[in-house]
Amino acid sequence: MKASELRNMSAEQLTAKLKELKAELFNLRFQHAINQLENPMRIQAVKKDIAKVNTVLSEIAK
Repeated sequence: MKASELRNMSAEQLTAKLKELKAELFNLRFQHAINQLENPMRIQAVKKDIAKVNTVLSEIAK
């Protein structure tokens, strides 16, 4: 997910996307704990996406 794509979204859409990403991260961590995670690098990618969404949300709030 690119930051330019996120900047085109509204605050409500970003909040929904953030909630979705956090749920995905929870599920990935759970799968990792029980050794069923196929791609461990996905956790890192989701964390970065969460950070991007939070950054864009803070830019909007200014």
